[in-house]
Amino acid sequence: MGGVTSSIAAKMAFFPPTPASYTVVVNDGKLRIPEVVVRGNLDVMKLKTKAGNEIIGIYVRQHRVSTTLLFSHGNAADLGQIFGFLLHLSNSLRLNIMGYDYSGYGQSTGKPTEYNTYADIDAAYKCLKDKYGVKDENLILYGQSVGSGPTVDLASRTPNLRGLVLHSPILSGLRILFPFKGICCFDIYKNVDKIGRVNYPVLVIHGTADKVVNWSHGMQLHQLSKEKYEPLWLSGGGHNNLEHHPEYIRHLIKFVSYLNEAQCFRAESSHSSVNEADYRTNASVSQSMANSETLSWSAFRK
Repeated sequence: MGGVTSSIAAKMAFFPPTPASYTVVVNDGKLRIPEVVVRGNLDVMKLKTKAGNEIIGIYVRQHRVSTTLLFSHGNAADLGQIFGFLLHLSNSLRLNIMGYDYSGYGQSTGKPTEYNTYADIDAAYKCLKDKYGVKDENLILYGQSVGSGPTVDLASRTPNLRGLVLHSPILSGLRILFPFKGICCFDIYKNVDKIGRVNYPVLVIHGTADKVVNWSHGMQLHQLSKEKYEPLWLSGGGHNNLEHHPEYIRHLIKFVSYLNEAQCFRAESSHSSVNEADYRTNASVSQSMANSETLSWSAFRK
């Protein structure tokens, strides 16, 4: 049964770029990606997964920032193609960000399967905890398209994270092709069954003209979420162009500011050096930044 499911997943869900858009080399004792601009705040790493594969991860640091975002990309891109996008998110949202390639993508070993992507995101999450000391309450998960599968899976079994972003998400794998409402044992990435177990704010972003994953997927996941944040339905938006809409980054900035404020209010006052007024000021500044954002996606291709 599991083999059949994995076969369905591989044929329907995974299209790793061939050849990979980047290489990994060792320079001065550190892993580097020659195809991207070398930055002092960028770490490149190889992570061992519980499935026995070795995946590539990157971590972009912001100065004196604890909020961190773990990004799971779509099914037809690798880290080299989305590096510029991740860097833009890190700078615009003022947070640390970790991206990783699934098994069989980029320079990651193994083959892409549903199970392997779960092991992949677990390895990235473990790295954030063990190497960078990221606390759950400071972590935001972000899943795009098929990347919503491993993202919702991790979110559903990891309580008390800061928030969850679903970008053009899927209800499940087979529901992309067949909009049924029942249960199918051969289905994959059953977000529809898992999203209700997420106990922190969920932001859903979807294009109303998405011809790959129908808008109804995003709407239903929003409706099924326990702690709903105002969704972003981008009029006329497709599956691969939402980041080009000005509302996209503005709404993300508002969401991150909201999460930061909510976390501040939950924290004990004796352990917090930032008060409500400070956060509202930061939110105002963030909104001003959002209004003046100019997007450049020359380094991004899904």
